[in-house]
Amino acid sequence: MADSKKRMSRLSLAIISTLIVWPSCMQAAGPNRQVLVRDITTIAGVRDNPLIGYGLVVGLRGTGDSQQTIFTVQTLANAMQKMGVLIPPSTSVVKNVAAVFITATLPPFSRPGEKLDITVGSIGDAHSLEGGVLLMSALHGPDGKVYAEAQGSLIMGGYFAGTGSNGKQVNPTNVGLIPDGGIVERDTAVDLGGFKTVSLLLRNPDFNTATEIARIVNNEFHKPVAVALDSGRVDINVADASLLSVSLLIARVQGLVISVQTPAKIVINERTGTIVLGGDVKLSPVSVLHGNLSIEVVTSYTPVQPVGGGGFGPPALVPQTTVNVSDGPAQSMRLEEGANVDELVNGLHSIGLSAHDVVSILQAIKAEGGIQAELEVQ
Repeated sequence: MADSKKRMSRLSLAIISTLIVWPSCMQAAGPNRQVLVRDITTIAGVRDNPLIGYGLVVGLRGTGDSQQTIFTVQTLANAMQKMGVLIPPSTSVVKNVAAVFITATLPPFSRPGEKLDITVGSIGDAHSLEGGVLLMSALHGPDGKVYAEAQGSLIMGGYFAGTGSNGKQVNPTNVGLIPDGGIVERDTAVDLGGFKTVSLLLRNPDFNTATEIARIVNNEFHKPVAVALDSGRVDINVADASLLSVSLLIARVQGLVISVQTPAKIVINERTGTIVLGGDVKLSPVSVLHGNLSIEVVTSYTPVQPVGGGGFGPPALVPQTTVNVSDGPAQSMRLEEGANVDELVNGLHSIGLSAHDVVSILQAIKAEGGIQAELEVQ
């Protein structure tokens, strides 16, 4: 009997749930939903491009980089030299200045003069960029060429109030935004007139969806103009479509409505215990038994006066250990054929399981083949 209780204790302390799973071949298909082609595809060759730059934020209230941030001192001295003021870098005081990296996204078909939203982030040891102004800085593309210029006052998403240990900070104060703070300097528009084939790229590759897109497009033009090359690409022949421009072809295709089957997928975040269910995921018949054994060990110290030496002297502390064992009945639940994961999760919560226990149970059921769906653990 003692050995049996020891084994049960080890199981409880390790928080192990016992599962009994009967696999089944029955799996219901997920529901269909109506979507526009533009919502699930992109056009090959038509894309955003990241931009990055380096610059200085000035006008800070003593919250800029320290004198030990060498690149900020050098950049300030170089900027002053361009303005016709020669100063030794060693004498530059940069507590009101911060070196930053600047990022932006260049949309497709951008032309000179268009505005961009800019994000600015400190790269030194500045405490805050609140109240700062970004000096004019060049933004470079992946090829090293300058595509935009950025400048303007920063808008902060956080703040810091108080001083020292008595202060309170809400959200980071070393990252700021400049709405419309960038201006495009180089034409990056794509010439659609040279397209002989319009390629639709699926955001979530799927053979059924790609085939359905090709079928809907061919029905729209009443002839075979589109073909699904694989699970992620559908090609449309521009000449066969017989439209005045490629823009009209893309607009007509993107406005088509197709039926998409929701994939059977479960996304689990083990760190937060978050579970996201996709589609109508069905389960095989499953029974879950969860142990309810808890062991509490409490140690208290009782002062005892020493016997020798006439009863004088400081009392000794004698430990008293108490072991409380509570072995309640195991909580269980059973789901019949056709139950979905939502019902399983709700049932597990109803018997008192935590989110992390639910994550472990879902992983065990998947390992047994009880869930015929993709399980993504983050």
